[in-house]
Amino acid sequence: MSMTHALVDLLGEVALLLWGIHMVHDGVLRAFGSDLRRLLEVGLADRPRAFLAGLGVTAALQSSTATALMTTSFTASASVGLVPALAVMLGANVGTTLIVQVLSFDITLVFPVLIFAGFLTYRRARRARPRELGRVSMGLGLMLLSLHLLLGTVAPVEGSAVARDFLRAITQDAVLNLVLAALLTWAAHSSVAAILFVMSLAGAGVVTTEAALAMVLGANLGSAVNPVVAALGGDPVRLRMPLGNLLNRLIGCALMLPLLGPIAGLFEMTGAGAARHAVDFHTAFNLAAALVAMPLLSPAARALEWLLPRRAASADPAAPVYLDPAALATPSVALANAEREVLRMADVVETMLRGSLDLLRTDDRDRLAELRRLDDRLDRLHGEIQRYLAAASRATLSETETRRLSEILAFAINLEHIGDIVDKSVMELLAKRMRLHLSLPPDSLADAEDMHLRLVDHLHLAIAVFMLGDSAAARRLVEEKERFRELEGRARQRHFDGMRSGSPGVEEASSLHLDLARDLKRIEAHIAATAHPLLERVGALRSTRLAS
Repeated sequence: MSMTHALVDLLGEVALLLWGIHMVHDGVLRAFGSDLRRLLEVGLADRPRAFLAGLGVTAALQSSTATALMTTSFTASASVGLVPALAVMLGANVGTTLIVQVLSFDITLVFPVLIFAGFLTYRRARRARPRELGRVSMGLGLMLLSLHLLLGTVAPVEGSAVARDFLRAITQDAVLNLVLAALLTWAAHSSVAAILFVMSLAGAGVVTTEAALAMVLGANLGSAVNPVVAALGGDPVRLRMPLGNLLNRLIGCALMLPLLGPIAGLFEMTGAGAARHAVDFHTAFNLAAALVAMPLLSPAARALEWLLPRRAASADPAAPVYLDPAALATPSVALANAEREVLRMADVVETMLRGSLDLLRTDDRDRLAELRRLDDRLDRLHGEIQRYLAAASRATLSETETRRLSEILAFAINLEHIGDIVDKSVMELLAKRMRLHLSLPPDSLADAEDMHLRLVDHLHLAIAVFMLGDSAAARRLVEEKERFRELEGRARQRHFDGMRSGSPGVEEASSLHLDLARDLKRIEAHIAATAHPLLERVGALRSTRLAS
């Protein structure tokens, strides 16, 4: 086989390995993405649990980078401390070693079974989760197949004098080996793929044990670079955790480099092959780094917080806070960020509703102008959320994630419409009341205040439906729409009575009350719409109100 042919084969086999890793990662995220995110969030309570959560999530996702992006999102929003976040990454680093350990054994007969079983499951399963597990099975099979092909491609290189001399020349320097492996890992975005490639080279005798160990260090270092690059350009707080992980890897590599010769000698005394040496050193290095770093996490966190202070809060209250672009690579995290930003929209809507309630009694024109400006904030947040969700939708989403994205977008649209109604209609009516010096009769004022307070209460119910899937709250939201019909009907009757009275002041006040009731009923419809998707899923909502 010519060197050109071997190189082309090698590139294809590495690409197959990366694609297999992508399929596993993608399938696990689709099947268990939300569950893994909750596991990671719960595990961030303390160091031991954080370490185990990072280990488990990374072993499932086969990507410490994905774990890092999730954890960065938590730390950037100050929902968890930096110390448990750093402990998560120590666990994530060990989690990658478990994957490599499993794949390092000779299980040649397994990959055909994994690919065939995964294919059948993916094609025949009717439910989403079994289909994604079929995808995971095929991905694992492709990974094992690529390793089998890699070993077959690199083995003949050992018999080529030219190739041996070339490889001996470039692998004599441990620092060069480390840098090359770090660059490869950074480009591939996968330390698992890099370690498995090094294992293949070592197993075929293409590189020495010492060179393979240096490459393992480089792979560990390169995998810590991608989260740092992803965190650049935003709040410095986002850099704390990935930078801490990178510094931990740098220090570990610096300490290990001078000792690679003696360590390689000790491994060779065991009589195991060079491939096994690389895999075991990968595990030993990450376990040792975790054991040494765990007691030092608190001072390390203080140093990172001093080095990277939180950026002062933006003077623009309409600027998004939680829409982290780095999280777009992990759909479950991106959707959680969008949820939090939509809750900010809900807070603005509540402020507008409570403010309009106050203006039923007072003639505070400054307050009215302030409330009208809040609609601009809603419009800005709504636009940012739409663009963020559009970017998130370009990733591969599970059925659950696709449905959740639609629910987030629908809730944001309804909140934006409520803001428009308050700004362009309710505030116009209140301004008219002030301009004409109108006062609602006590009964009408009581009804208008009742409607406002109910809207605030229903907004809270809508948030419970949106965040928790509370079917009882959803049912109550729909039922309460009947009360608004009654209140609108009462306002209509009062308006007719005012017209019959012939008094201009009474007629103007009753007309204003009727218009206000209609606008508040429109707002109620937008709030109640939050409940419709959930009630339809549980079969508690008819598709039409028409009699058959």
